[in-house]
Amino acid sequence: MKCLILAAGYATRLYPLTENFPKPLLDVGGKSIVDWLIDDLRTANKIDEFVIISNHKFAHCFDDWAKEKDYKVTIVDDGTSTNETRLGAVCDIQFAIDKLNLDDDMMVLAGDNVLDFSLTTFLSYATEKNASCVMRYFEPKKETLPKRGVLELDGDRVVSMEEKPKEPKTQWCCPPFYFYTKADAKRIGEALNDGCGYDAPGSFIAWLCQKAPVYAMEMPGSRYDVGNLESYTKIKNEYRGITKC
Repeated sequence: MKCLILAAGYATRLYPLTENFPKPLLDVGGKSIVDWLIDDLRTANKIDEFVIISNHKFAHCFDDWAKEKDYKVTIVDDGTSTNETRLGAVCDIQFAIDKLNLDDDMMVLAGDNVLDFSLTTFLSYATEKNASCVMRYFEPKKETLPKRGVLELDGDRVVSMEEKPKEPKTQWCCPPFYFYTKADAKRIGEALNDGCGYDAPGSFIAWLCQKAPVYAMEMPGSRYDVGNLESYTKIKNEYRGITKC
């Protein structure tokens, strides 16, 4: 299994901190955000390669970071240098698949998420389902739903998903953690040709759940958004690490 980590954003809301440095490498609780994610996932012993998808502006930062690792990690430079010319998350995933000739099950996640729970439970869930899967959490604040990816469910099967809906159908939201089966990962190009959204990472799931079974596991903890300088300072001061569950 491969793990693709989306890290090609420019984090403009965190300027000047991220003007010349990628958000996933910011220190939180003694190590970088992306190190927290990878160190957790490695404990599952299911992933044989981590792929960091960066932009050209920050690829050298990830190259330097990767030199110190004793596991297989590949840095993919998508060639973009500005927020205005970014490829978008779904196109970045396809770019990495094509560049590395990936042909495997894969976990895909945003590289700027700080969690208080282990993602290994999600890997176990996806393995048991033998299908593409997402996570879900109930959002009590209805006013925030138009900024989220919103799921419609039948039990734990995803009936529909809509990114940033004007009229949300439910209050179940999808964080940026996805598992694609090998067969479904091969359909990303088909989805893009079919008009699938390419910027928001959940857009492929929105397309895929109409074509194949997709299941949603309830998130067992909390996800913290490092969105601006204030939130980063708060998380950096308070974060104590991942709890295995």
